[in-house]
Amino acid sequence: MKASDVDILIIPGYTNSGPDHWQTRWQAKLSTARRVEQAEWSKPVREDWVARIAEEVNASSRPVVLVAHSLGIPSAIHAIPHFRKKVAGAFFVAPPDVANPKIRPKHLMTFGPYPRDPLPFPAITVASRNDPFGSYEHADDVAASWGSLLIDAGESGHINAESGHGPWPEGTMVFAQFLSRLKP
Repeated sequence: MKASDVDILIIPGYTNSGPDHWQTRWQAKLSTARRVEQAEWSKPVREDWVARIAEEVNASSRPVVLVAHSLGIPSAIHAIPHFRKKVAGAFFVAPPDVANPKIRPKHLMTFGPYPRDPLPFPAITVASRNDPFGSYEHADDVAASWGSLLIDAGESGHINAESGHGPWPEGTMVFAQFLSRLKP
């Protein structure tokens, strides 16, 4: 598939993705990409975030590709039972361990635990070996339960602008290859 064949839903995490974040850059470059806006970025409510994602998927006129970062991942996973339109695939980056009692702010635990059912669509999960919000082992465990391909990003922090991943050309290449392999 090509980007023009799908609706690309950009699903940011806690506090949204700023102007230098790779998600914001991708949204600006991909004509079929749109951000799932949340009413409350700094005090997220799981049910509200899940409902917004399902609403955006269900409003799509083409197959959907989810591009979720951090807290956007558990939100998207929890939204799957509410999808009424086809999701062609998902690109998950930096899954946080929302079941870890050490996570801050603590209310992010309300997004856990992750559903562990196999995903009904192909997925790639990109994880870092030194992400302060989730261990590589945790990412490996959830990705395996979902049937998602796990990509080791090495020591890349939280794979956001703060960790030096504004442009993130490696991510762009992996995403383009993933997109090209999806079936309509």
